[in-house]
Amino acid sequence: MSGRASEKERDSSECRENTPSLWSVSEEQEIERKFWKSHDFLSQDSEEELREKYGDVFTVHLGPRPVVMLYGTEAIREALVDQAEAFSGRGTIAVVRPVFKDYGVIFANGERWKTLRRFSLATMRDFGMGKRSVEERIQEEAQCLVEELRKYQGAPVDPTFLFQCITANIICSIVFGERFDYKDRQFLRLLDLFYRSFSLFSSFSSQVFELFSGFLKYFPGAHRQISRNLQEILDFIGQSVENHRATLDPSNPRDFIDTYLLRMEKEKSNQHTEFHHQNLIISVLSLFFAGTETSSTTLRYGFLLMLKYPHVAEKVQKEIDQVIGSHRLPTLDDRTKMPYTEAVIHEIQRFSDLIPIGVPHKVTKDTLFRGYLLPKNTEVYPILSSALHDPQYFEQPDTFNPDHFLDANGALKKNEAFMPFSIGKRICLGEGIARNELFLFFTTILQNLSVSSPMAPKDIDLNPKESGFGKVPPTYQVCFLAR
Repeated sequence: MSGRASEKERDSSECRENTPSLWSVSEEQEIERKFWKSHDFLSQDSEEELREKYGDVFTVHLGPRPVVMLYGTEAIREALVDQAEAFSGRGTIAVVRPVFKDYGVIFANGERWKTLRRFSLATMRDFGMGKRSVEERIQEEAQCLVEELRKYQGAPVDPTFLFQCITANIICSIVFGERFDYKDRQFLRLLDLFYRSFSLFSSFSSQVFELFSGFLKYFPGAHRQISRNLQEILDFIGQSVENHRATLDPSNPRDFIDTYLLRMEKEKSNQHTEFHHQNLIISVLSLFFAGTETSSTTLRYGFLLMLKYPHVAEKVQKEIDQVIGSHRLPTLDDRTKMPYTEAVIHEIQRFSDLIPIGVPHKVTKDTLFRGYLLPKNTEVYPILSSALHDPQYFEQPDTFNPDHFLDANGALKKNEAFMPFSIGKRICLGEGIARNELFLFFTTILQNLSVSSPMAPKDIDLNPKESGFGKVPPTYQVCFLAR
């Protein structure tokens, strides 16, 4: 593990190559201790210590793998936006590599990634704006949720499962062409597998596996359970693909899978095609997993924060009453008229900091960055947490405060450090759908229901249950009361 090159090392490097490399070694054990200390993958204290001592760009060894860490808004934007093509490669996450390998839209590289991303964006757009728009699907699902919540009549409920249901049903309607009843046993099993996998993926044991995967892969552990969980989901996807193949109508594709199967048929004579079975099932897994767990987890954090800060929820409801009222459904057109609600949703995403270290990138060619030479295939972690908590962009980065996104006139303001979906060419494929979901689900729930906690707001703990590659909010109970 290494920090910034020392002046002496930099001089000698310049003599050798005229361009300094980032692969210098200094105070390795100290940095490793700080970087991996405690259950918190990136504790705020260790993050600030490392940044203060080694700057915004330094190398960390994940076991035998040297990876470059980018800290702070400026460094991340310079890499992922200003040098977008060079930093557009996808790095490795050891704990899921046995399942995803290099297939599918998230973990593919090169022409495979470009081809699958273009296809996925176009197909999701078509099915989001076809016979029934994504907005209509979300509105319908939101109404189903409100009806379900009313059944509890104000009794405390853990919202985890229901928030999973609604976000999963949106992506299911696009990918599989159907939504599932909240009591469907197979659907419940899939959601449980997603939740358990995300929790394991975010656990400390998965962080340790990232360090020593070459050795630990031969032993029992979270990595094996994650692989079993994801394989069970892949079995379901494989069966769904076969059902689609048996009932396919070329003149009327129903969803993402149908459209992909038609493209496979069209390119069957091309031996170099990327439209084959393996890319299909891994792409569906990627969309299904990412489209379910991240949005549902953000909603869970969001309502936990509303319980902790009830005055914020009250202000949102006041804006809902003024702009939407109680007799019609919230629509996406309402967003521009509701700056406070939008600021609250932005702040929920910023504060919850769901994927703190970002999904790893790698450089696609030898790349000069801030005076350092990054050899081709160097892995790069854009530490999104360091942007979302950047004190240069957020006055109180460790405090939940919607004013971070409001100007002096109460209008929504853009913030360059706001990158919960990452930025650049690898920005989250489902960003648009996720933003629509968060607004419509959030406003529809608070339009119809008030929320309260069985415990006093001051006693509500916001610390995540797991914090690694992802953050898992603590389990909590909420009372939904009809307004």
